[in-house]
Amino acid sequence: MALRIRLARGGAKKRPFYKLVVTENTNPRDGKFLERLGTYNPLLPKDHHESMMIDVERVKYWMSVGAKVSDRVEKLLASLNVVEKPAIVDTPLKSAPKKKAQERTKVAAEATKAAAAAAVEAEAAKHHEEAPTVEVEAAGEPDAPTAS
Repeated sequence: MALRIRLARGGAKKRPFYKLVVTENTNPRDGKFLERLGTYNPLLPKDHHESMMIDVERVKYWMSVGAKVSDRVEKLLASLNVVEKPAIVDTPLKSAPKKKAQERTKVAAEATKAAAAAAVEAEAAKHHEEAPTVEVEAAGEPDAPTAS
């Protein structure tokens, strides 16, 4: 008999409410369970005292007996410092964009860089043209009137 500690959904449509239960892993999600360990209401703020009400002692007991914890319950228990925080799983390569999409994004990024560089150069040229030019006279004799 393989035991799981997992969430069983309750509540109305678009108003979820979960019970934390111990059940056999072959039972359906909302099917029969051995013991109810607590509740979780995701609609309440995380700091609200009724958001997560879990009997930690019973959870530890069932884990010591050999019950496995589901991924979501492991995250909830980690927030209560009952178990260690689970490692972050990398996104699978299968869901990464395909070759053509990667090429399109690469080309778009290069075009964006080129446009940004052109805008910077245009701005610099504009400021260069607006700058007042001061001509410095040669140090020597001042202009004298010429006699004809």
